[in-house]
Amino acid sequence: MLRDMVISGANNIEQYKEPVNELNVFPVPDGDTGTNMSLTMSSAGAELQRVADKNAGEVAKITASATLKGARGNSGVILSLLFRGFAKGLADCEEIDGVTLAEALGHGVAAAYKAVMKPTEGTILTVARVSAEKAQEVAAQDNDPLKVFERLVEVAKEVLAETPEMLPVLKQAGVVDSGGRGLIYIYEGMLSVLRDGVIIKAKAPQENAQKANFASFDSADIRFAYCTEFIIHKEHSNKVRNPEALRQFLESNGDSVVFAEDDDIIKVHVHSNKPGRMLQEALKYGYLTNMKIENMIEQLAEKASEMQSDERVVAAPEKPIGFVAVSAGEGITSVLRDLMVDEVVFGGQTMNPSTEDILKAVDKTPAECVFVLPNNKNIIMAAEMAQKIEKDKRIVVLPTKTMPEGISAMLAFDESLSVEENEQNMREAIKGVKTGLVTYAVRDSVTDGKKIKQGEIIGLHGGHIGAVTKSIEKTALELVKQMVDESASFMTIFYGADVKAEDAERLHELLTKRCGDRLEVTLVPGGQPVYYYIISVE
Repeated sequence: MLRDMVISGANNIEQYKEPVNELNVFPVPDGDTGTNMSLTMSSAGAELQRVADKNAGEVAKITASATLKGARGNSGVILSLLFRGFAKGLADCEEIDGVTLAEALGHGVAAAYKAVMKPTEGTILTVARVSAEKAQEVAAQDNDPLKVFERLVEVAKEVLAETPEMLPVLKQAGVVDSGGRGLIYIYEGMLSVLRDGVIIKAKAPQENAQKANFASFDSADIRFAYCTEFIIHKEHSNKVRNPEALRQFLESNGDSVVFAEDDDIIKVHVHSNKPGRMLQEALKYGYLTNMKIENMIEQLAEKASEMQSDERVVAAPEKPIGFVAVSAGEGITSVLRDLMVDEVVFGGQTMNPSTEDILKAVDKTPAECVFVLPNNKNIIMAAEMAQKIEKDKRIVVLPTKTMPEGISAMLAFDESLSVEENEQNMREAIKGVKTGLVTYAVRDSVTDGKKIKQGEIIGLHGGHIGAVTKSIEKTALELVKQMVDESASFMTIFYGADVKAEDAERLHELLTKRCGDRLEVTLVPGGQPVYYYIISVE
């Protein structure tokens, strides 16, 4: 039943992830709390779909492990911690009564609060804590787990309604806390099973497709190793040549022949050990296009490896320090690569990578110690979770909140220094960077005393909205005016995927004229989504 409860909770948050996303406080396009919580829970749901004949404690442990690996964003990490503490509270439990359930919920809250350095009330933490406390009060009077859980959900809703009074930013925006709302959707999905025996269905249910066990195949069974495909464009002068002769040649020198023709072309597929000979014979009938040759023995090895993907492969250390960085945009990724970043994890605003994504990148990095640069405030907690559960390599998480901070940190790296010395220098470099972000408003809002209408262009600096106009260029210029002071020496402008190169060059010229006598201005095609411009001032 606990297994089904978690699956139902995962399905329910998937159903309602967009309404949770819409509760985002700021009008910037970063409303991904619902998505992060859904992806975190779906990791557990997928894992539990394969589980049978496990007791409650074992189910809770599987859930905790899966949510931790799949945790995305701060909300996803906190959710995983709630389940981690919950699992510890149910260790060695075959079944759960009301008291055990309430105590385990309390363990979950304690684990989440312990991991968050500065807990903020009026968030998912408050909703989880107060509802768990009330559940324990019910359990002391009545040991029925259904009544305990019903009270948990009831109180969670009451606390959620009060969150705007606890956090002024929520009240100003006229919303309740998004993480708390997401938690209630999960609780409601779980309650559906406990109370009614009904698993809430996934939004788009799919049958579990059977997968071949490629690990059980032997490459020696592959008689013809090369899968060869091509198209012959018939030469009309060769129409006297009978294509049937080519079919017979293919079948006598290979297998799995697919041969289709019309007046102008012949489409060929064949498995053979001499693909060059197949192509050479085909050339007698016309010129070739769309040629593809694949080694099926290699493909089998890759498939078998994928089937065993749960077995981690950790790169042997070849150097003392390596780097993993999160990046969105080909240009920014190229800069990070040039600065000797070993592995780049794709992600950023609205697309937070999971703890497992970060761990896999760390595993691939051939270094004794791996520095991780999250480059987004909502990815730092996932990186810190990776740091806690990684056993084979030492991880140092640098708290980079923006791409420019990550780049500045990399510029401060000195391979002749120790891990500790580099960490100190790179942290200092982060402090010397100012980051400006130019994006658009996804909704009407009143933020930082500014009335903002949907579609307007907004500039963010230091976590606050510094400029609002109807023009990308004007917003960028106003933002730079606020960011540049006498201490500034360098400015880098990364322009995004939605900005034309000529528009970016015009902004570069304007800023060079305005600031060129005081600082060096550089333009870089960042290619990032979401933000028209990312502006770095050092």
